[in-house]
Amino acid sequence: MTRFLLLLALALSVASCGSVVVARYADQQPTLNLERFFSQPVKAWGMFQKRNGEVVKRFEVDIVSRREGNNLILDERFLYSDGTRQRRVWTLTPEGNGRWSGRADDVVGVARGEIAGNTLHWRYRLNLPVDDSTYVMSMDDWMYLMDEDTLINRTTMSKLGVEVGQVTLFFRRQSAGATQ
Repeated sequence: MTRFLLLLALALSVASCGSVVVARYADQQPTLNLERFFSQPVKAWGMFQKRNGEVVKRFEVDIVSRREGNNLILDERFLYSDGTRQRRVWTLTPEGNGRWSGRADDVVGVARGEIAGNTLHWRYRLNLPVDDSTYVMSMDDWMYLMDEDTLINRTTMSKLGVEVGQVTLFFRRQSAGATQ
């Protein structure tokens, strides 16, 4: 048992050595401002891939936002390639110094995020329904503002420290009068 714990600790320490910190992107332009980016309707397109690269699901998302006091509310409406629909409503709260917290019904606890330059790094745990079961997944989101209207997101999903898949998502701001 001691040998197993030692190997596990070694593996975790080696894995953490390769971590990128969001501050690495502090000088990258354009600067990401969540309130500005989501001040218009946003359309997103994405896919979920298993760890082996197989695309399991594709989806589209329509996002509208509003302000409630200090909070930014993002109302996301998903349409999946199998015809299923899902809604997630995020309540995002600025914490100062580029830090944000977020809550949604299917998020376990509080999501924690930090912005530097053109990049937002989110970490949270998500209740993910699959068939007749629900799994708690650790989500590691990296979002990069490419231009004032385009945001690219790459998420690693893991369970018990083991990667199970990735989500790739492209966000595009729509004109204020765009129909969704």
